[in-house]
Amino acid sequence: MAKQYDFLFRLLMLGDSGVGKTCMLRRFTESDFDTTHISTIGIDFKMKTLEVDGTKVRVQIWDTAGQERYQTITKQYYRRAQGIIFVYDITDKLSFKHIAKWVSDVDEYTTQKMETILIGNKCDDSLRREVSKNQGTKLAGSYGMEFFETSASKNINISESFKRLTELVLQAHKRDVDNLLGSLDSYLDKAGLEEDKESTVPHCPQRSCAC
Repeated sequence: MAKQYDFLFRLLMLGDSGVGKTCMLRRFTESDFDTTHISTIGIDFKMKTLEVDGTKVRVQIWDTAGQERYQTITKQYYRRAQGIIFVYDITDKLSFKHIAKWVSDVDEYTTQKMETILIGNKCDDSLRREVSKNQGTKLAGSYGMEFFETSASKNINISESFKRLTELVLQAHKRDVDNLLGSLDSYLDKAGLEEDKESTVPHCPQRSCAC
């Protein structure tokens, strides 16, 4: 049976409990929104296949619990991800302030470079807004991330944000492959030069001993 995708990447969603990570994920993978869902216990995941620049990419998206008691479990998944979505709730300033803690945790528990974006969710709830769009943009810029404001209930920027992170991960993967192939070519070129050099060194004829 032919494989239905070219690449498989793991994405991780991080943020406080109640910021809307599960609702975002359901909206993206199932085109559904449910206000009656319960908080994620531990960790859960869903999958979706996207086409990015003519390449079929399957993303495995891990939805993590934001509660403190589950964070030991969550941290075990940091090293397995190629991309991370940091999420806060624009109507909850504390969840915005906690982004620094989530970023610090990732830096502490991982060594590899990962692609990241920042999302301010629930942007449809303008009357209860506590974090301005400009604040979100500045925070994202300080970490070198791209920034989106989203709404799972109104389906605003949900597909766009997930697809953008997938694009960034795919681009990074292709750069890594190109760098690896470039290093391999350099090694093979060097080895070939050494071999050519050895083959052109003149050998002195051995003289027989006239003892």
